[in-house]
Amino acid sequence: MEHEEHRQKKRSVHWKSFAGGAVCAAVLIAAAAAVFWIAGDGPASFRSAAKVADISHLIDSVYMGEIDDQKLEGSMYAGLVSGLEDPYSRYYTEEEREEEDRSNAGEYEGLGIVLGQMKDSGEVVIIQCYDGGSAAEAGVMSGDVLYAVDGESVEGKELSQISDEIQQKEEKEIVLTLGRKGENGEEQRMDITVTKGKVEINYVTGEMLGDGIGYLAITQFTGVTSEQFKETYQSLKEQNMERLIIDLRDNPGGLLDAVCDTLRQILPEGMIVYIEDKSGHREEYTCDGETPIDIPLVVLVNENSASASEIFAGAVKDHGIGTLVGTTTFGKGIVQTYYQLSDGSEVKLTTAKYFTPNGNNIHGTGIEPDIKVEASEDGEDDVQLQKAVEIVKGIEK
Repeated sequence: MEHEEHRQKKRSVHWKSFAGGAVCAAVLIAAAAAVFWIAGDGPASFRSAAKVADISHLIDSVYMGEIDDQKLEGSMYAGLVSGLEDPYSRYYTEEEREEEDRSNAGEYEGLGIVLGQMKDSGEVVIIQCYDGGSAAEAGVMSGDVLYAVDGESVEGKELSQISDEIQQKEEKEIVLTLGRKGENGEEQRMDITVTKGKVEINYVTGEMLGDGIGYLAITQFTGVTSEQFKETYQSLKEQNMERLIIDLRDNPGGLLDAVCDTLRQILPEGMIVYIEDKSGHREEYTCDGETPIDIPLVVLVNENSASASEIFAGAVKDHGIGTLVGTTTFGKGIVQTYYQLSDGSEVKLTTAKYFTPNGNNIHGTGIEPDIKVEASEDGEDDVQLQKAVEIVKGIEK
């Protein structure tokens, strides 16, 4: 499972793009080789530049296939970052950066659908329609097969290409040609017109479980999570919540600012988390403690609770405001920073370690729950949630 990183901050790096409008691989790679010369010094840098130029010349001279200059350029930059062998550092093209920004923001302009592709048939399928999105309101349903967008077939196209084409359309109204199986099992074709609009993905859900117990699940920490938490938390209070279970299981993390803003709604005054970079510079994130939680709290975690989820769990544990139930968390105690380059691309690098309020760095070890409960093997009974209910009932107010 791929785990989300923290978008701690975003800086611009003014870097000249040497490959603008390259007409062949030789020009592209030879020019881009200057990056190595500028980035380093000494004979090794010159050797790197010469080697890239040699490979470029071979590609241009003898390679029989088609050459995509942009892909070659992007692959070179991506390869430079991948040489760090850090799974959390990455190079993004401008298009990939824009998609990453939309994902981290938690809202975007679109139809409110998630596309998937069947492995055996290659069919493109609507695997999810977000509640409140324009597609769902227009009648699109999960499980529908997508055949065409504005009359243009999607056959043979990659999912990213289809998504980009929809995203880049200037028209607000888009016609989706869909296939849907009826009660008799036969597929019916239909055209549904969907209006592009603002889509906010719901990362926080809540409900009352009975006996005054509120249940609140957070699936990811994005730009909208804190506000969604506030609304859901308030709704549960208005339903006479007397005890609370917060579920962070399978939450891969997200934005550092987002988890801190969420925690500020329940923590007492003090430290939330602090980070230290390679030079030892320390940056602290604190809470003023204006709205500390005053009811019994249990937080559910598991082996897929990572990154920002562990910041949340660590703060709850160190401040002693709740009980952790489940299994040991993933163990990602490092922070990534995004650096936007002048050509619109972006580099994400691991730049710091983070520490819980008590000074614990949990990278590689995770956070041990106060009460360990393994998930049921059949997955039918949520024994972890059942235990959380039992524990929160037993906590004195």
